[in-house]
Parts: sequence; C-alpha cells; structure tokens
Amino acid sequence: MPVGQPPGSSSNTLHSAAPSAATDTGVDQSLWSEKRAREYAEAAARPGVPAGALLIPAIGLEVPIYPGTTELNLNRGAAHIEGTSPLGADGNAGVAAHRDGFFRRLGSLHIDSEVILEVDAQTMRYRVVDISIVDPTDVHVLAPTATPSVTLVTCYPFYFAGNAPERYIVRAELVDPADGFAATSRRASAREPQTRGAEL
Repeated sequence: MPVGQPPGSSSNTLHSAAPSAATDTGVDQSLWSEKRAREYAEAAARPGVPAGALLIPAIGLEVPIYPGTTELNLNRGAAHIEGTSPLGADGNAGVAAHRDGFFRRLGSLHIDSEVILEVDAQTMRYRVVDISIVDPTDVHVLAPTATPSVTLVTCYPFYFAGNAPERYIVRAELVDPADGFAATSRRASAREPQTRGAEL
C-alpha cells in the first residue's frame, strides 16, 4: 500500500468524478491504494450481477453490492455478508468492502448521515445511528436487530501497513417515513476512531 497520510476529502460522486481521479469507468479512486485500483480494474471486467447498490451522498459514495464476500466481489465493489439479513429486509444486513478502496470514505461519515440502499427497484433510506471500532472477533455488530438496519464493515485503520488490527463499523437504521429519523436514538460510540500508523 502506498506511503502517506490520507489525502483531502473529495465531494465528487462516482458519476461526476474529477478526470484526474476517475478511471474510464467513472469510479473516483482518488483515495484508493494503487493495489486496490489494480485489483478493481481486473475484477470489474469479470461477469457478475450486483444484488443492489449502496449510496451515501454526504461522502460521495456509490458502490454496487454483490452477493457473498468472495475476494472477487470485494475487489469489484461491496459484498453482502453471508448469514446476515437479506438486503432491504427486516433485521440487520451486513455489507463489507475494502478499507483502501470504496469504504475508505467511511472515515468522513457522521452520525445522522443518510444511507441509501437500492434493491430490486426499491429505494430504502437509512440514517447512521452508530459508528464504532471493534476487534475482528466482535461479530455481535452483525447480530439480528429489531429495527431494519444495514451495518457497514471495513478494516481499520484506513491507512495501515499490513493486516489492519480492527474493524470500522457503521450502523444505520431504516428511516421512519413519518418523521424522517431512524427508530432509535442516535449515538456515537464512546470509542473514538484513532489512526495508529500510516501505511508504509
């Protein structure tokens, strides 16, 4: 992975990326590692149909979601985590992506940001209610929930040489159409994100 600190954030969406940051597919890779960009180019050429799409307007993120966390699916987009609720259904749907690719932008996300899930011609709107950092063994973050939720998972720190020791978790709950807010009270995790080393 490349050496350096995180570059400045970009407000460009995937469909309107700056020419210097976009590939010929229109995907903004300005925050990506060189390795991730190469693997994306190879994987994107392979056949496959996404199960849905994830959009987070506040951070300019738009990514296809493929079924199953195979390396191929993680290299070409985000992946629905096996054993979690189906995308857009009741319960807790887990979605994973690489920290040095599409999900690197999650570090700029805030509580109450909108998360949009598009599945089977339906659009579901969620609000971020929790952001936390956990150990890789803390799989409770993917446990079923009473409120329809989507949980985003990536490795952490975002800029780290070697295997990242933690997981960055963003949980969003389905918005109540009556008031536009998630069903439970919004809260930030007491454990604040900390960068524990740059990639070397």
